[in-house]
Amino acid sequence: MSKELPKHEITQVGPYPQLDQAPLDQAFTMHKFFENLEPDSFLSESGCAVRGIATRGELGADRKMIEDCSNLEIIPVYGVGFDAVDLDACRERKTRVTNTPDVLTRDVADLGVAMSLCQARGMIGAKAWVLSGDRAWKEFYPLKRRVHGARVGVLGLGRIGIEVARRLAGFDMEIANCDLAPKGCAPDWTFIADPVELAHHVDYLIVTLAASEKARHIMGREVIEAPGPAGMVINISRASNVDEAALLDALESVTLCSAALDVFEGEPDLGPRFLKLNNVFLQPHHTPGTLETRKAMGKLVRDNLTANFAGQPLLTPVL
Repeated sequence: MSKELPKHEITQVGPYPQLDQAPLDQAFTMHKFFENLEPDSFLSESGCAVRGIATRGELGADRKMIEDCSNLEIIPVYGVGFDAVDLDACRERKTRVTNTPDVLTRDVADLGVAMSLCQARGMIGAKAWVLSGDRAWKEFYPLKRRVHGARVGVLGLGRIGIEVARRLAGFDMEIANCDLAPKGCAPDWTFIADPVELAHHVDYLIVTLAASEKARHIMGREVIEAPGPAGMVINISRASNVDEAALLDALESVTLCSAALDVFEGEPDLGPRFLKLNNVFLQPHHTPGTLETRKAMGKLVRDNLTANFAGQPLLTPVL
């Protein structure tokens, strides 16, 4: 009987859904960093055995973690964003990085549109109104804003931005977009090069821009307030793209009508100023959170790990 080969050792930074965790545990020796009471001690003592760091987009891997794993070969990111991974450290050590693009694009766009509709029509408040009893039927629920025919700006016309715009075009919305250069996606989509000018032009501003140091706080005070006291900001990208303090100022003063956010600074901790607002709709960073997409994301993580250790080309390389 042939002897079973030892499994490659992988450090796992954060939890995955069980439907992804089980096959990872079967294929590799997974060291669950997030369950270890002394993670720094574990890496300094056992990091030399680790060949991969499996992480999530918002968790990443910092320089210390990367350097503690002296034989590290690959960091597969469970998500599209890889801004939380220290790419400079990876380049220096010739560590490969992958992500999970494409498979989650449409789910992210779906939820971004759903968040826009939900907040615009006050659907969460309307549920509470109905549950409040007879009073609800003796008065009109406060009137909300129309979606169809309104002007929407998409900041960042990548894969997700394009899918968002396509969906909103189905609501007969006037589509404008801002990116590094015009993209010939649809002849009636208006390209506006400056984010401030884009924001002045629209009623709804949806942020789908990839995170980077250059994009940090690209949604500053001037952009945030530009849609005006009837405008809405929707962020389904990264919290770092929006100046959260300026956004909170605008929501508190109603220089911006409302916001719908799937991301926020310090996740999962929520800033106390949010708790006092009734004009912000918050979601738990779960735009790709469907069974189908999570399965596809988990498979890409496993397939990239397998390809790396087999000496085969990576499926979705970032670096």
